Amino acid sequence: MIIRTLVENTSISEDFACEHGLSLYVETKTAKLLFDVGASDLFRRNAKKLDVDIADVDALVISHGHFDHGGGLATFLKKNQKAKVYLHPLAFGKYYARRPNDRLDYIGLDTELGDHERIVHTSDRFPIGEKTYVFSNVVQREALPKSNGGLYVEDQGLKVADTFAHEQNLVVEEDGRFLLITGCAHNGILNILWHFQSLEGRMPDFVIGGFHLSSRSGGQENPEEIDRIACALIGTGAKFFTCHCTGLDVYKRMKSRMGAQIEYLSAGSEVTLKGIYSKDP
Repeated sequence: MIIRTLVENTSISEDFACEHGLSLYVETKTAKLLFDVGASDLFRRNAKKLDVDIADVDALVISHGHFDHGGGLATFLKKNQKAKVYLHPLAFGKYYARRPNDRLDYIGLDTELGDHERIVHTSDRFPIGEKTYVFSNVVQREALPKSNGGLYVEDQGLKVADTFAHEQNLVVEEDGRFLLITGCAHNGILNILWHFQSLEGRMPDFVIGGFHLSSRSGGQENPEEIDRIACALIGTGAKFFTCHCTGLDVYKRMKSRMGAQIEYLSAGSEVTLKGIYSKDP
């Protein structure tokens, strides 16, 4: 299994553009998957440089209803004529973020795409393919990240704090090893890991994705909380590849505690289940 990072906030070199968003290409022995499509058509442009043909993708999973993860959906539907697109039924809700000047910006998906014939609404634990599924309805054993602050959903005409019921996570099993992919972990990375454990009776071998420990809307988790989470992640025994909304400063702090157990992904990077390396320009 190999994972290529098509979109992330940073890039490995000037050969790859970057944007605030996330898109990951996952190739297994039996399928070619796309997890999120960033905020624009950048995922397609970087895909070409990474020898990924978007037209060959078998399925697209969009983690939640924010534009930095699903903004490239129209481009995907145009360039790929076969893949189903798996989203939570609430993903096309109206979502907003409070900016530093107190302005509320719409950050949701293009609702005109919600009725597209290839859209598949998922639920709870939903199969995507052989040994591949998404899950939502994460049990919140502890509070959601503080960096969720400033994120809202419109409910009956009122803008209220988002509960992130629209968020889902991807699980891929290959050769008896489990890969868990999170988009932003708005439901809390530890809550998501515990939920995975309740489904599979074990922790995953690999985890890829953002942990939402920093945010343009909600600030950054305090150092003590970051250290607590890092300690808990060490205890899972999994190998972590993080990115996007974890934040570079937070990553550096976690890296100082977790060592080789955590790495950072940037646009243009490639990951195998045995490690990480950068593609030659």
